Amino acid sequence: MDGAISRCGLTEEDAAALRTVAMAGKGAFTQGLEGATVYFTRDISSGGLTKIYGHLMQGRSLPGRVAVKLHSGEPGGQNYPAPALIKDLVQSVSGTIVECNTAYAGKRFNTAEHMVALKEHGFTDIAPVDIMDENGSISLPFARGTHITENYVGAHFANYDSFVILSHFKGHAMAGFGGAIKNVAIGIASAEGKMWIHTGGETRALGKFIRCYKVKKELFLESMAEAAGSVVEKLGTGRIVYVSLMNNLSIDCDCNKNPAPAELDDIGVLASFDPVALDRACVDLVYAADSEKSASLRERIESRNGVHVLEHAESLGIGRQQYTLVGIDA
Repeated sequence: MDGAISRCGLTEEDAAALRTVAMAGKGAFTQGLEGATVYFTRDISSGGLTKIYGHLMQGRSLPGRVAVKLHSGEPGGQNYPAPALIKDLVQSVSGTIVECNTAYAGKRFNTAEHMVALKEHGFTDIAPVDIMDENGSISLPFARGTHITENYVGAHFANYDSFVILSHFKGHAMAGFGGAIKNVAIGIASAEGKMWIHTGGETRALGKFIRCYKVKKELFLESMAEAAGSVVEKLGTGRIVYVSLMNNLSIDCDCNKNPAPAELDDIGVLASFDPVALDRACVDLVYAADSEKSASLRERIESRNGVHVLEHAESLGIGRQQYTLVGIDA
């Protein structure tokens, strides 16, 4: 058995079945006896995005004012969600694109420069844009947390009733991979909240990001899951949905201004109401892909023990790693 597939939890038979669905964009693959439905399409286009969102929502609408949380992309990089790709989905929900400032120095460290980046990357052309921590933070409690019992999110979080978590799945230098859970946790956290998560609840002080590199990776991953839990718990059922793009699959995050070129072919778009199931399906699709092309991304995930965030999130009741992948292509 392939060691990488075994480590991911997929048998060779499972990997082959998952690969068949991924290649066809239709059919179903059930991983486990219970779990959420994760919809899948190979169609990485504006139409593909709106179609998969429609399959997920089944005629329902998110209530109230809708925020669309995405990664604005560090200037210099190019793998962030393309405005032309996401425009129709964002506008179909009358969404406001939301982001928060970074905890490290760069061109998204303060609101003024971050807004310049959002404008230069084309996001202000397709929808209203809001830096949620422009006016500081608010606290979200999470009593079940071991490290994070209080999470600090951008104060403008309170201005929205519902969230579309629109994530670009990719590798990450500290987390192993970035997907839905990271987008909810680190993405919605204010700059000081990002420090709080990265240091496992040790400090919110900015200007000391080097301390984040000294934290044990499992502590960081568990804190990230707990921060995500606070957001999911606050919003409740029916007010948060998750869509993930599996294209431009670099080993580096969109926060990297010079990311490594993608070695793995684009895979598709996935959507679910369960962020744990969605991230698990994305990871499994990487492992089911061409073993040579996926080697670097698999190594990045494994070397950071990236799937531990899913294990901890599941233990907290945020979601389940079991899922049924349903291809929706005709």
